[in-house]
This record gives sequence, C-alpha cells and structure tokens, in this order.
Amino acid sequence: MPEFIVRVGTPDGQILERHVQASTATAAEKELRRQGMHVFAAKRGMPALRDFLPRSRKVVSVERFLLFNQELLALVRAGLPILQSFDIMLERQKNPRFREVLADIREKLKSGVSLSDAFGSYGDVFPPIYSTSLRAGERSGDLEGVLRRFLRYQKMIVTLRKRVVSALIYPTVLVTLSAAMVFIMLTKVIPRFAEFYAGFNADLPAFTKLLITVATALNDHLIITVVAAIIIVLVVRRWIATTGRVTWDSLKLQLPMVGGILHRFAIMQFTQSLGTLLSGGTPMVPAIEIASQSVTNQMISSKVAGIVQNVREGEPLWRSLESTGVISDLAVEMIKVGESTGALTEMLGNVSEFYDEEIESRLSRLVAAIEPVILVFMGLVIATLLYAFYLPLFQLTSVGQQ
Repeated sequence: MPEFIVRVGTPDGQILERHVQASTATAAEKELRRQGMHVFAAKRGMPALRDFLPRSRKVVSVERFLLFNQELLALVRAGLPILQSFDIMLERQKNPRFREVLADIREKLKSGVSLSDAFGSYGDVFPPIYSTSLRAGERSGDLEGVLRRFLRYQKMIVTLRKRVVSALIYPTVLVTLSAAMVFIMLTKVIPRFAEFYAGFNADLPAFTKLLITVATALNDHLIITVVAAIIIVLVVRRWIATTGRVTWDSLKLQLPMVGGILHRFAIMQFTQSLGTLLSGGTPMVPAIEIASQSVTNQMISSKVAGIVQNVREGEPLWRSLESTGVISDLAVEMIKVGESTGALTEMLGNVSEFYDEEIESRLSRLVAAIEPVILVFMGLVIATLLYAFYLPLFQLTSVGQQ
C-alpha cells in the first residue's frame, strides 16, 4: 500500500507532517480528518525498496498477537492508562512491522480515536472479532473481562493448531521421504538398469518397459516437468485464492477421516467466536456476522453467514443453524437448550469445548491409522520398483545357467 505525506493541523494548534499508508491520497486525508485533524495538503511519498519486494500477508503471527494481548491484559489489570501501556509494549516489541503498526495505533489513540476503532482500522492485520470485542468492552466498561475472554478463545485456537501441526509432522516426513525415494529411483537407478539390460538385447517384461519409458521421459524433460508442476501449483493456488475457495473447502470436507476433523474444527471456531462476542455484550446479529468470518472453511462460513437475515427477523438461532445443513445435530440441540434456558453463552462454550476434545481424539486416531498406511504404501512402491527391475535379472541368470 502506498505511503502519503500529509501536512495537518492538530487540535492543539501544531502543524505536523504525518506519514499515512492508504490506497489513495483522498483516503489518507479522510482518515486524518476522522481523527479530528485539519488537512492542508497531501502528496505521495517516494517509493522505498521494500515496496517492490514481496511482502508477507501475515504481519502479526498468532503467537506474537497472543503474547501482546497477555501483556496488555496484565497492564490493564494493573490500572495503567492505555497510552502508557502502549509505551511500555512499544519498548519491548522487537518485530519491526508489528512495532510500526502499534506505533500508528498509539498515535490514533493519542488523537482521540477509541481503542476498538484504532485496531479496526487494521482489518487486514487483526481479526474482526478483536476490534468488536474491544468495542463491547468499551461500552460496558469491562475491558479487562473482554480481554480475558478473548485470550481464552485465542489460546484454545492456538493450542488446537499446535496439536494438529505436531500430529502431522511424522506423516509429512514419511510422505516426503517416499516421494524423494521414488524420484531418485526414477531419475538415477532405473536409467542405470535400462543401460544394463540394453547390453543384453533381452525381451523385458511389459511393466519394466513401462517404467523405463516413464523414467526416460522424465530425465529427458526434467526441467519442463518441474516448470509445468510449478505452474500447475501456482494456477491451483490462484484459483483457490479467488473463485475456487468455496469449492476447494467443500472438497476438503469430503475427505475420509480428515473431512470430519475439519468440519468439527469449523463448528468449534464458530461457536467459540460467537460465545466470546455474546459474553462481551455484542448484539446477536453482528456477533453472528463476525463469528462467521472467523470460520476458516469458506463453505461453512458462507452457510452460517446466510442465517443473519433469519435471525434478524426473529427466528431462533438453533433453527436457523439447523436449516444450513452444516451444523451437527448435537451442536444444534445444545444451542437450542441454551436459548430456551437463557444460558446461550455458556452452552456455546460447552459446544466448543466438546468439539475441541472430539478433534483431539479423532486426530490421535487419524495419526495412529495413517502412519502404518504410509509405511505399507511406501514399502509396496519400493518393492514394486525393485521387482520390476530385478525380475529380468533373475530371468537372464536362469537362462544363462541352462
């Protein structure tokens, strides 16, 4: 995003130059006027080298944002003003990009912008649920309680993601080693065998001929094959990032064993986010809109977001969720009980905790099942390749002995 240098007058009479990142000069001026400043002139700054380099979309990692909120909660609990709290955290912040964002937020706070609006202006950096939770805390006067609930929500998501990553490390290593071994055999081992058998002018089995043909084609067009594979991967990623995300997420839900885990994770994300927002005082309709955005599976997210109008017209939450067809019967029944007893937020928390335990159990079973499957598959592939190329050798040996 380009940077603009804007000459402004502050409410206390100072004339300053502010550096603002915005899509256009008009957007930069509008942002500063919203902060109560008088804009004199705006011009585009000189482009820096970093503007031409690819930048990561993820400015703040989940773990760093979690640590930031833990520190903020501790400072708020100690009774420190928000501006002083930001000064302390800026001194401790080592990440330059996150420090830049926090410094700009501090300037917004100093000019009179609310904490929730300051974080909300960075919608591409922080999740929508965060600024909404802060807004609810500001209105209720319970910022500490809102931060505590958001931290509980964030820790739950981070812990689950770490468990998933840890569980998939070993299977990923096995698959990578298998693919590397097959690649080496196709590009190095099989061509040597082909040269060896060519010297005998022997009639090889059909399967052996097929592997030799594949290995020869791969070696003769290795660069083209690699480039084509990269292009295919980039095209598929582009398709997923634009028009194919919903279709891709729908396909992932159809995967055996894995699909069930992804489905439960999406339900847990929605119920945990919705419970966090409602417990912080956010009204039902905006809470559903924001909670649906927290679901990473876009197919389920779009289905849940579609119930907003029904809920706005007075339909019970459980009935609206049931009509989507993507929320499990158990979750619908528990939400129904929560609505009828007036304990919806507690029941949403129970649903998310139940599915958190269910995901961990299913993940353990998946890893226990997939490891031997990968080992057996890897053994079969290697055994098939060896059989295809040692069988002619055995045949030639037996012919020579006769």
